[in-house]
Amino acid sequence: MKKFEYKVLHVCKQSGARVGELTTPHGKIITPVFMPVGPQATVKSLTPEYIERTGAQIILSNTYHLYMRPGHKLVEQAGGLHKFMGWNKPILTDSGGFQVFSLAKLNNITDEGVLFHSHLDGSKHFFTPESAMEIENSLGADIIMAFDECSTYGATYEYAEKAHERTVRWLKRCYDAHKNETQMLFPIVQGNMYDDLRLRSLKETIPYAECGIAIGGLSVGEPKDVMYRIMDVMRPYYPDEMPRYLMGVGSADCLVEGVLRGIDMFDCVLPTRTARYGTAMTSQGKVTVKNAAYKEDFTTLDPECDCYCCKNFTKAYLRHLVQADEILGAELLSMHNIRYLTRLTERMRDAIFADKFGDFADSFRKSAEYA
Repeated sequence: MKKFEYKVLHVCKQSGARVGELTTPHGKIITPVFMPVGPQATVKSLTPEYIERTGAQIILSNTYHLYMRPGHKLVEQAGGLHKFMGWNKPILTDSGGFQVFSLAKLNNITDEGVLFHSHLDGSKHFFTPESAMEIENSLGADIIMAFDECSTYGATYEYAEKAHERTVRWLKRCYDAHKNETQMLFPIVQGNMYDDLRLRSLKETIPYAECGIAIGGLSVGEPKDVMYRIMDVMRPYYPDEMPRYLMGVGSADCLVEGVLRGIDMFDCVLPTRTARYGTAMTSQGKVTVKNAAYKEDFTTLDPECDCYCCKNFTKAYLRHLVQADEILGAELLSMHNIRYLTRLTERMRDAIFADKFGDFADSFRKSAEYA
């Protein structure tokens, strides 16, 4: 069996949305799939066992954060990221590029790489495509991302074009530096919000895509209709024989709209971040349990959810935990939110197999969940 292989299992006759199967060294992934994010080798507050209970098939971890601490060489000494964090299913690591540009206190971009100051202690570091590959190889995730330059929403055409061209040059260097056949390198399409740059980036990126391609630089502050327009522009030109990964997207509406536009993989910190502030994604819309309205509400969080939280606890109890700043509140809401999104992907797969995903999307847009 090949270490990496992707096959389309079904294409919806009504919408063109698809279900696929991606084989990796640590197991198979059925798409569409949502990937919970564990930046520092942990999905905040959740054990690997709890994450498995949500139905998660793969998690994402962060190259920048793990480079900063505990260090990629220590993770390598521990036997790689899977053993270090006790997760035996697939893992994806990003390249650290987004964090270098967004978290670093100062950075200086050149064609060679990026000089930046750590957000932790101000120390100087230099990331290049080669060093990003070396770090990701040490971490040992199944899927690794190329080092790219993500231009910000609102960037001029000239700047976005330069960032795209630099990303393509860096991609070739990543491709040349990556030698580990147990890891699959996903290139990243950039181009900001400019249609022609997106198509040019996609065309120049495809030759480096062996079993997956990522779309970066979206969900970075632009209106959602702009993001959907960019996805519509790119959709006819995606390779059919590999998964398409939309980076950093995790709201329910964007998952449905993304799958409708040919996307197979998603990730985001949204479900765990909002959970820590007392907000749940539910079949009845968003529920902020810390609100006073739930003080004496002894109903389940989401009557349609099968997660541990919804089976065992009430909104009143969850509100108490959040109000008391008990970590269990964040834990239970995180479990629920991840389960909500994985259950949403399961519902979408069912609709695709039934050749009714267009109807599903239309109905979903009219529901309380679409927000």
